[in-house]
Parts: sequence; structure tokens; C-alpha cells
Amino acid sequence: MSQKFSILPSKSSRWRTLSVVLIAVVLGMGLFMAKEAELVSYLSDDPQACVNCHVMTPVYNSWMHSSHREWASCNDCHVPHNNLANAYFFKAKDGLYHASVFTARAEPEVIKMREESEEVVQDNCLRCHIQQVTQVKYNGWLEMHNGNRTDRKCWSCHREVPHGRVHGNSTIRYNIAPLPTDRETNIIPTWLADEINESKVK
Repeated sequence: MSQKFSILPSKSSRWRTLSVVLIAVVLGMGLFMAKEAELVSYLSDDPQACVNCHVMTPVYNSWMHSSHREWASCNDCHVPHNNLANAYFFKAKDGLYHASVFTARAEPEVIKMREESEEVVQDNCLRCHIQQVTQVKYNGWLEMHNGNRTDRKCWSCHREVPHGRVHGNSTIRYNIAPLPTDRETNIIPTWLADEINESKVK
């Protein structure tokens, strides 16, 4: 006779109530953390999902003031596009790594891509810019461009695209927090808003 599997102790056990309470606490905390971390937003293609972690605000703002903003979101560059399953697998794996680093407050001043992420970004640079990369006319302009244009990393030359030359949590221009796109939060201090209103009245 097969015994039915149960996560709870038997009804006669004194541990049953404690088990129910502990399971409820773990589930409740999990749901609360998922809501606070805005977990569902990471399934979208919205760049503002990346700034759920405040550490990413300088990186977001530097992209926001770049020409790439008009053409590419974060996922266009930082997620593989070979198939949908791989894209979400990579997002989940990378996201869990980022979350663990940020939660432990172990993020570096200068955030750098891991080797795996570098490959994805390089593939995406070539995916969008393959026509420019393979243009024959560049051969006369750039020495060794013909032999190296698909072997070296694009950012070895194009260092300011799209996040600027200087990288760091406290060194990127336009680092305004809350985000300039956050319409609900007023970034003007109350005392300054009062002065502005008073000057309009006079």
C-alpha cells in the first residue's frame, strides 16, 4: 500500500500548527519580496525595470542621454536574441546574480560585464551594425579594420557608446535620482518650489 506524501506532520502531532505557521510565513515573505522587488517587471522590455535597483540609476541615466535610447532598450543589447527561451534563461540567471550582489551590498564602484555578458553584447552590436562593420570603405580609414572588425570588442574603440567614457556609480553625468522620467515624484525641494511660486506671484 503506497503511503501518501505529505509536507505536514500528522494531525495528531504537536508540530502540525508550527509547520502551518512556518509555511505561511515563508510563502508570505516570498510574495512580499517578489512584490517589493517588482519581479514581474523583469519579464517586460521596459528599461525602467533595470532601475528597480538604485545602483543602476547612473547607467540608466547615461543610456537615457545617449543616441541609443531612440533605437535600443537594455534588453536589445544585454540579452541574447537567438531564441526566446535562451533570452529569458539568460535574463533570469543574470538577474539572480545581480540581485545577490546588490542585496549583499557587494557591488563595485565601477560595474563591469562578465565574460558571458561581453559575448552577448558583442553579438548584439554586430547584429544591429553588421552593415557598418562590414563596409569595405572603412578599410582605407582604419588600419587593420578589415582583419579585426569582427574579432575585437566594439567598445575597444567606441568607448562612449552608450554609457559614456567614465564609468562609476558616482561619476556618470546626469545622475539624478529619482529618475528624471519619474513623473510621480517631484525632484524640486519644497523650499525651492515655494520660492519659485512666490516669484511668480510678484
